[in-house]
Amino acid sequence: MKVAVIGGTGLIGSQVVADLNSAGHEAVPHSLSTGVDVITGQGLEAAVAGADTVVNLTNSPTFDEASSAFFRTSMDNLLAASGKSGTGHFVILSIVGVEQVPELDYYRAKVLQEDALKAGPVPYSIVRATQFMEFVEAVMSWTVDGGTVRLPRTPLQPVAAADVSHYVAEVAAGAPAGGVLEIAGPEVHPLDELGRLTIRAKGGGRSVVTDDSAGMFAAVRGDVLTAPAGARIAPTSYTDWLSRAR
Repeated sequence: MKVAVIGGTGLIGSQVVADLNSAGHEAVPHSLSTGVDVITGQGLEAAVAGADTVVNLTNSPTFDEASSAFFRTSMDNLLAASGKSGTGHFVILSIVGVEQVPELDYYRAKVLQEDALKAGPVPYSIVRATQFMEFVEAVMSWTVDGGTVRLPRTPLQPVAAADVSHYVAEVAAGAPAGGVLEIAGPEVHPLDELGRLTIRAKGGGRSVVTDDSAGMFAAVRGDVLTAPAGARIAPTSYTDWLSRAR
């Protein structure tokens, strides 16, 4: 099977390419660095030509209201090129609970991306993942003030990027689901606890203060970003991931 992985040089994309090729498929990475631009359309038709499956792992460069324009334009261009080439399966990566946090610009933009795929001309699968373990430190950096990190108690169920990549590759190699497939890590942690676990493992002299009004995840209500019934539960715990990363 030939798979065009758009955004195939990033954190998830590079691992998806490696997993698919290890399984005997022909996965080809495409990105700005290889001459493919999902906004202008440059190189897209050549990138998807002959592909049985297209996996779109591109991401908006910002998390603000401009992200909607990115996903609208990129999906229009990718679906037009994929439909023209006769692609039989189109896969995107989204977020567990994404439609339940309309207060966040980026989440609304990801819903727009999902809706574009559902309305498009190509059979599809949507993989939704919980928050990546790799992003916890970035989230902490948004609300740091000197040696203090302010974090809300928002329940998260973080998942390792490698586990997500394995699942995306598995879905890409299969038949279109025509719906949403979900994956989450094995444990639920409040975000402030994730911060404390991270500091304990990596040091740095910082401390976490619980503040339910701090940062982007303060807008999340309840446990909507944790695994729903039927989700694939990945094996890697956050503490195991921290040990490996260290």
